[in-house]
Amino acid sequence: MPLQSAIENCSLCAARFAATVTCHDPRPVVWFDATPRILLAGQAPGMRVHQSGIPFDDRSGDRLRDWMGIDRRVFYDRQQIAIVPMAFCFPGYDAAGSDLPPPRICATTWHDLVMAEIGEVPLTLLVGRYAHRWHLGVKSNVTQTVADWRDHAPRVFPLPHPSWRNTAWLKNNPWFAEDLLPALRAQVKDALP
Repeated sequence: MPLQSAIENCSLCAARFAATVTCHDPRPVVWFDATPRILLAGQAPGMRVHQSGIPFDDRSGDRLRDWMGIDRRVFYDRQQIAIVPMAFCFPGYDAAGSDLPPPRICATTWHDLVMAEIGEVPLTLLVGRYAHRWHLGVKSNVTQTVADWRDHAPRVFPLPHPSWRNTAWLKNNPWFAEDLLPALRAQVKDALP
């Protein structure tokens, strides 16, 4: 069975998701082909993405595309951009209505297989703490990891999550828009044909 199909049919977390406040079934959102130009490593789909089956099909995606300087057509071209989250399914909400963390079993089961299939990628964007920790092996918080972006550029850019919940973070860290985003957009432009 091709890897994409195996992931799409995964039900490893069925019991875990059934026990969440949302009590939902797994719906892996798989969005990659071999040899993309950009790897977008995120956290996990949210509820809207769970419903649509399209990654970053929400306001976070709008913000992320703006950060990258690309439109939806380019963003959803699987030959150009692979979207590989730390968990392929929406993990559900906790009792307070917050997203649960991505189940680690998803990354340990699938991540190395996906990385082997997509091969060497010219540019990697790491979105959020879980992707930072997995790919960079860092223990620092998001602010410090993103502030140290020059340590990883030009091939890797750690980013905060583009959630609208992070609007205050963006206001409190103007260097992100002033310094990091122009460099990111230049690398995205260089990576794409």
